[in-house]
Amino acid sequence: MINFLIAYAATVHLRQLNHRPDQAQGAPDGWEWEDARRVCLRFAYRYAKNPSEAEDIAQDAVLRAWRRRSTLRDSGSRKQWLATIVRNEAFRQHARRRPDPVDTTETEVGVDDERVLATAERADIHAALDRLDERDRELVQLRYEEDLTQAGIARRLGIPEGTVKVRLHRVRKKLRREIGFV
Repeated sequence: MINFLIAYAATVHLRQLNHRPDQAQGAPDGWEWEDARRVCLRFAYRYAKNPSEAEDIAQDAVLRAWRRRSTLRDSGSRKQWLATIVRNEAFRQHARRRPDPVDTTETEVGVDDERVLATAERADIHAALDRLDERDRELVQLRYEEDLTQAGIARRLGIPEGTVKVRLHRVRKKLRREIGFV
């Protein structure tokens, strides 16, 4: 971000210098910075994977060239000098450690997926319970909502405990089949 602000300030400053009425074409240092930016961008495309990355490399290269413009020995070799700066900036760009966006994205997507699946499973369970007949639904309610034991259910309904065990077993099997957990 700081590099962007410095490059932006340098560009604005140079544009102001270029728009002075008493000034001829070009910056006071003899550079055509817009041409230099185009040259850097053209070279940056050789090293970049996408246009955005090429623009970043070119911007950093123009900024470095502007800061180090006094070190150019031969003004006839500006393009070669800029090409070297672009190459070095591309290497710097590729050497920077960048977080792997895939890891972050997959972690977040996994959490959302689990919530969605849990909601869908609850909806499936409620739908399967609604499809049970009244007698089976009452057994499930007594066992899982009121947390009664099989003996407690037998006492409440006035039926043998063995009958409660068999009916609960059959209801669970029916629910597994309905939900798809068979």
